[in-house]
Amino acid sequence: QGKLVESGGGSARPGGSLTLSCTPTQWAVQRVYMGWFRQVPGKDRERVAFLDIDGTTGYADFVQGRFTISKDNDNNILYLAMNNLEPEDTAEYYCAAGQFRPYCKGFYCYADNWGQGIQVTVSG
Repeated sequence: QGKLVESGGGSARPGGSLTLSCTPTQWAVQRVYMGWFRQVPGKDRERVAFLDIDGTTGYADFVQGRFTISKDNDNNILYLAMNNLEPEDTAEYYCAAGQFRPYCKGFYCYADNWGQGIQVTVSG
């Protein structure tokens, strides 16, 4: 079964930047719906951004204008560029992919496949 391999997490100061990467091991990024989610312990997982097969993107209000989701079809990588980071962005971030736009409804989020999660910590 394929996997989603995330990288690029770590620590940053408020106002700083990090870029997350997600590499599917068995799918082409241009052929699946993809997204980034995040979760803080004790809170529900929430969708940060999505990128559809046709290139449509969408962002949560709390990252609009600061984060950018994109993909590199040649190298088969999904990115999340995070700028002007805030302490409230501290969370475990998850890549998601599948045959439908990943989404959250109520307490749960839905996707065909999830990455293992990668920690992002913003503190100064």
